[in-house]
Amino acid sequence: MTRTARSKRRRTSSSTLSVILGPVGIAALMVALIGGLWYRNRPQSVAFEPNTTVGEAAMAAIETFPDQGQAHVNPGQAVNYDSDFPTSGPHDPNPVLPGVYAQEQRLEELVHSIEHGNIVIYVDQPGQAAMDTLTAWASDFPGLWDGLVVVPKAGLGEEVVLTAWTHKLQLPEFEPEAAATFIDAYRGRGPENPVR
Repeated sequence: MTRTARSKRRRTSSSTLSVILGPVGIAALMVALIGGLWYRNRPQSVAFEPNTTVGEAAMAAIETFPDQGQAHVNPGQAVNYDSDFPTSGPHDPNPVLPGVYAQEQRLEELVHSIEHGNIVIYVDQPGQAAMDTLTAWASDFPGLWDGLVVVPKAGLGEEVVLTAWTHKLQLPEFEPEAAATFIDAYRGRGPENPVR
């Protein structure tokens, strides 16, 4: 084979290869780039891990309060609770549904949520990692009788307060194992319709 023929053959196979691999190569590169960006920017939520050593130790800090009743008041009626984080008592007939909220919710409706067996978690500025984790957990536990309700409460700073029916846990800062252990202990165990 002459030098000219070999050169021509290389150019032909080279251009055929670039035609085939060009779009495929570009598509593969784009998929890899998008996947890399997604992985780098994905939420860094923490796995739901209850009953760890840290979580069990936190159980000693849980406060338990007397049951102040389950009476319903008129819709929209205010109740004078003895705490900013009530754990029982008269409440609105409409509960706050499980989920993560950007606006403060009425205490009267939050008390109905915990009567259902939901865990109400109050936050202010717990940090992005904590919010990513709580958002993921709220997505994992959306049930009407065993869900999570995450609501803002001005003035808490990094502190996180978890409430269930007659129980409260105040964390100076978000501690996922402690929060998960509290959630696991009381979620779905409200007096109106225990499901766990």
